[in-house]
Amino acid sequence: MNKPEHHLFICGSARASGELKGVCCNKESINLLSYAQGEVQDRMLNGVEVSMTGCLNMCTRGPVIIDYPAGHFYEKATEELIDEILDSIEDGEVCKTNLISED
Repeated sequence: MNKPEHHLFICGSARASGELKGVCCNKESINLLSYAQGEVQDRMLNGVEVSMTGCLNMCTRGPVIIDYPAGHFYEKATEELIDEILDSIEDGEVCKTNLISED
């Protein structure tokens, strides 16, 4: 497996037991995961992967997306934000919308 240039991790609020419970899950982060995966596939973005994580302990900012290894953290994720992040990746830029921090 090749290392992706961008691996988008979307908080799914999963607990150690596997139970989906928490702010991000309650704000439809699972649907965002599906949306992001579909967009990456539709745009044929090689080098971009999308995965769900357990709780990232950033509940007041959720749903949270991390662009790894770039080190960009995004808060209050929506389908529109995902589109902006993917547009920026396609353009070789960093999305500034809802950006919490940069590496």
